[in-house]
Amino acid sequence: MTLKSNNSFMAIGLAGVVFGMVGLSFAAVPLYRIFCQATGFGGTPQVVEKGSVVVLDRKITVRFNADRDRNLPWEFKPEQLSVKLKLGEQSLAFYKARNYGQKPVTGTAIFNVTPEKAGQYFNKIECFCFTEQRLEAGQSIDMPVTFYVDPRLNDDPSMADVTTITLSYTFYRAEGDTEPSAKTAQLSNPLPSHN
Repeated sequence: MTLKSNNSFMAIGLAGVVFGMVGLSFAAVPLYRIFCQATGFGGTPQVVEKGSVVVLDRKITVRFNADRDRNLPWEFKPEQLSVKLKLGEQSLAFYKARNYGQKPVTGTAIFNVTPEKAGQYFNKIECFCFTEQRLEAGQSIDMPVTFYVDPRLNDDPSMADVTTITLSYTFYRAEGDTEPSAKTAQLSNPLPSHN
């Protein structure tokens, strides 16, 4: 091989490494999200299609928390502060959002539970966080969450001290939605959340 062909081979190899690293960096976020949803890492609740067939007598309190980004001109709060339920018992809770801005706004929610170690046992069957929510100016909406706490929590010695799980949602302006005007930004002082 000549020096010129060696350099060409090296350049192609390095270009392949660079393109591979760029590709992995774009895949990192979705892969991390899948990992968290599969394992409950970082307090990420599990997403399931149906409820538990087992219900235990052990009860646990689920608290509801709502936050929003200051650039989102919405009021966002849980309709109830907490619910007490048996492990495996299916429950339905509601959050309410209202657009107090002058224009339509699309929001998207992220969610987690605390303590983080409870994420692998908190199962959501139906949730508003799976789709973007578009609210017209002045529009309000009730958003349901159907969930249960996995009865296997009872068999985990590290969960013996857990009597309360907090489900938290934070709403953000959806990617691609227009930025708020200066007037709207002034209106978006944080509202008190129900902790």
